[in-house]
This record gives sequence, structure tokens and C-alpha cells, in this order.
Amino acid sequence: MAENVTIARPYAEAAFQLASAGNALGPWSEALDRLACIAADPQMGDCISDPKLQPAQLAGLFLDVAGTGLSAEQQNYVRVLVENERLQVLPEIRDLFVALKNEHEGVKEANIVSAFPMDDATLKALVADLEARFKAKLNVTVSVDPELIGGVKIAVGDEVIDASVRGKLANMAAALKN
Repeated sequence: MAENVTIARPYAEAAFQLASAGNALGPWSEALDRLACIAADPQMGDCISDPKLQPAQLAGLFLDVAGTGLSAEQQNYVRVLVENERLQVLPEIRDLFVALKNEHEGVKEANIVSAFPMDDATLKALVADLEARFKAKLNVTVSVDPELIGGVKIAVGDEVIDASVRGKLANMAAALKN
């Protein structure tokens, strides 16, 4: 996995430069998302790893599956990935591209895990507080984990805020052991 990220990094940076130069970060992000989903499909994975398939055939097949809506630059980008045998790292390219795009736009990813489902008002208030604390717009992913017992666990970038009952119990247990 780490090797795939290393391989994907220059391709993600190239896509980001192309998208930035063309003022098309949104369309490139959408295209890479679609292409990454196609590359991750098991049947497409079989085609990607098929040594009998010529690069031009694979590129044609991949672009046919992708359908219309890809710009000429994006189609050429796919052809470059095929020629360099890098289609299989498209999910990592997409992830790295999104990280570059978010950094450029001053946006951070936030993952909120709650013990119980939150209503919209509570979630909006929490997100507003987090955006003020981190001084950035947040793309929020919310999930529910009853094992937290109560409260929330929030991850923004590499910072984690554990305000869950389970986290507090773990801290108390660790303090008692020392």
C-alpha cells in the first residue's frame, strides 16, 4: 500500500498541476473519482493485469467504460497511465489529488464518530465549532459506533479529539494501573 502511494504521488501531482492550470479542480476531482472506481472494479482489474491486452486496447476499453464526459486532457492522462502500467494505482492517485486540492482550497477532512445518531442542528453546531477551532473549512464524514458508549470521537488531519465515554474510561483505567 505504501509503495502504491509512492508510485501514485507524481501522477497525482501532475493531474493537480494540469487541473490548476486549467482552473478545473472540480471536474478533475470528479473524473479521478470515476476513474478510480473503474480501476478498483475486480473485472477491470482482470483486464488491467491481462498480458494479452495491448496498451491501446486497454486504454480504449477503459475509456469506453468511463463513458463520455472526460476532457481530451483526462483521456490522454488515462493513456499515459496505461502506457506506464499505472491504472491499478488510480484509487491512490485520486486520494492524493483530493489531499492536494483540499490543501490548495484550505479544506481539511474531518471524521466524526458518534455513539448515537446526531440531529442536523447538533451536527451543524459541532462542525461550526470545529471549523472555528481548526480555522479551516471541513469536509465532514459522520458515522455511528455504539461501542463508544457516549460522546464523540473526532479526527481532523492527524489530530484526534476523543470525547467519548469509552475513551474516558480507557484513560481512567490507564491512570489506575500507574
